[in-house]
Amino acid sequence: MANERKARAGGTAVTDQEALDFHAQGRPGKLEITPTKPMATQRDLSLAYSPGVAVPVKAIAADPATAYDYTTRGNMVAVISNGTAILGLGNLGALASKPVMEGKSVLFKRFADVDSIDLEVDTEDADTFINCVRYLGPSFGGINLEDIKAPECFIIEQKLREIMDIPVFHDDQHGTAIIATAGLINALELTGRDLKTTRLVCNGAGAAAIACVELVKSLGFAPENIIMCDTKGVIYQGRTEGMNQWKSAHAVKTDRRTLEEAMDGADVVLGLSQKGAFSEGMIRSMAPRPIIFAMANPDPEITPEDVAAIRDDAIMATGRSDYPNQVNNVLCFPYMFRGALDVRATTINEDMKIAAARALASLAKEDVPDDVAAAYQGNRPRFGAQYIIPVPFDPRLISSIPVAVAKAAMESGVARKPIADLAAYGHQLSMRRDPIASTLARIYERVRLAPKRIVFTEGEELPMMRSALAYANQKLGTALLLGREDRMRETAAREGIDLDRPGIKLVNARISDRTGAYTDYLYARLQREGYLFRDAQRLINNDRNHFAACMVALGDADGMVTGITRNYSTALDDVRRCIDAKPGHRVIGVSIALCRGRTVLVADTAVHDMPSSEELADIAVEAAGLARRLGYIPRVAMLAYSTFGHPHGERSDRVREAVKILDRRRVDFEYDGEMAADVALNMKAMEQYPFCRLSGPATVLVMPAFHSASISTKMLQELGGATIIGPLLVGLDKPVQIVSLTAKDSEIVNMAALAAYNAG
Repeated sequence: MANERKARAGGTAVTDQEALDFHAQGRPGKLEITPTKPMATQRDLSLAYSPGVAVPVKAIAADPATAYDYTTRGNMVAVISNGTAILGLGNLGALASKPVMEGKSVLFKRFADVDSIDLEVDTEDADTFINCVRYLGPSFGGINLEDIKAPECFIIEQKLREIMDIPVFHDDQHGTAIIATAGLINALELTGRDLKTTRLVCNGAGAAAIACVELVKSLGFAPENIIMCDTKGVIYQGRTEGMNQWKSAHAVKTDRRTLEEAMDGADVVLGLSQKGAFSEGMIRSMAPRPIIFAMANPDPEITPEDVAAIRDDAIMATGRSDYPNQVNNVLCFPYMFRGALDVRATTINEDMKIAAARALASLAKEDVPDDVAAAYQGNRPRFGAQYIIPVPFDPRLISSIPVAVAKAAMESGVARKPIADLAAYGHQLSMRRDPIASTLARIYERVRLAPKRIVFTEGEELPMMRSALAYANQKLGTALLLGREDRMRETAAREGIDLDRPGIKLVNARISDRTGAYTDYLYARLQREGYLFRDAQRLINNDRNHFAACMVALGDADGMVTGITRNYSTALDDVRRCIDAKPGHRVIGVSIALCRGRTVLVADTAVHDMPSSEELADIAVEAAGLARRLGYIPRVAMLAYSTFGHPHGERSDRVREAVKILDRRRVDFEYDGEMAADVALNMKAMEQYPFCRLSGPATVLVMPAFHSASISTKMLQELGGATIIGPLLVGLDKPVQIVSLTAKDSEIVNMAALAAYNAG
């Protein structure tokens, strides 16, 4: 029965019924259209439609380029198909292709924040299809053709590229070619081959196969070293059977006539054909360390298991997600269009495709962040035979591939809106998909202008080691890895981490010439608190938090980050034995909550359990100061379960008294309370209290107790989809940040950057 059959999806088995339910549940399909402007009042409607809409109409008529400023065109792609080659299912018609095209639109949005609309054109005639699509140019910034059979796909794409002034891209051809080329670049490097002399066989002569061969030739492969085969054998000069103009362009002079003969001694084989096309004899006959890309879907020409049983020196890629090195088009098309749209490119040319391939190849060589490992059940890929192509959930794709594409478009003369600062463009791209990146972008930029030395305290732990590497790679300063050097180097060698690169320094507490100074300093601080000299000596020699905190206290480092091997309060106690609060300040924890485009600071989320009124006032002052340093206008709401006296309660009385203390201090920021959270954050609710001093929704929330702060931020994160940064440690005399025991490397780097930022 249909609902009992299973298909592979991302390495996970799903039934037919589960797939149908997924598409049918709730609102049918996978897309909806959401307005980006308010539509709540008559004035909104007047601006959005008549009469206000007449103004941009006239502006566009006078200058068509302004359509990119006043409409969605600059971020809109049409995904268009006639359903003649749907996935591996064949010609099932335009209507049947709609679920796939909707899915493509979802991927555009998910991975590159590109809006798209799917259009299914009900014709198999190439000229009719072209005449339909050619007139859609004013609506879109680009055209993504999909699931159109060969040879019509060649005719359609070529003609539309000629007559339209926006990018036209057939993903089945060029997406596959770009990803395969990226993997091939790295496979050639790993096997020590020169592309000028490498012998390549391509089995298949359809859209993707021809695009692959054309792109590797543009990359620098010698045409005479490439043999293409189809169902009738080698495509050679003089062959007439089963030929067309696209195959003829890749015919070579050779006496080989079969796929088996072509693969004898070949360095590389690209499979874009069918299941079982590669035999044991063919694989065995290839050159040493062969490169085998078996990309037929859903079943490859030969499986990695079968190749491994034949020989142990091959590098393999397939089109499947349950094997390493997946040639997955989602690595390409969202980012290709992102870069092309952002420079308003007139086309997507070979230079842009090669740039995308090289950027992908380069990304695969970089250390993989925790976000990627988490998406793949903790399996952390590492550059080598099993990882020559990045994986789709790598968050760095958005900030690397479009930049390379945009740069190539500008250099090749097809960009109508050049980007002056590509580095800034890369940061902006990160912000589109990552709310944390937007909040921290200016902090990172300031730190890069004045790099700082940050101690990564638990240097023998892999997350801390990876974070130090990322800190150095992002040119934020010098990462001081604290630990036993032999242990750190052993772990680094096992995980493929280079600890000898610029920006990383290993600090071994056991052999440091500063242990004496640190011991004297710590003993002077603790001798009247019951500590003997040898107690201070033992803490410096055996506890890295104390050693690191003394490094910071005595100026041997600018800041520190710790926390992945002990809980927050224990780590804070360690640090406070070495570093005091800043004079006139109180040490508190502040979390940054990012939810639905809004950012609020929540305090105290780490230090004070049940703060007194005086302590609540201090917390408000510290949190307001942090808000200012981060670039926000501090509007402080002193929260309680009551609002301005109703209902009464002891806890609310403490909050009310804290407001009076702030009155007496004459602080220089807006504040008020006590108030409930909805009043603090919702102007409509706040309007019921016209005497409220806040001029807008609160940007800083001071919680009445630690438990309410902790509960509310965790609920926001789990139920409200908020992103929580922190808690950030505020009020110490020197920059220290403490992360959670389960912190990912990206979180540790963010905290290290904040420590560097606060170092001034």
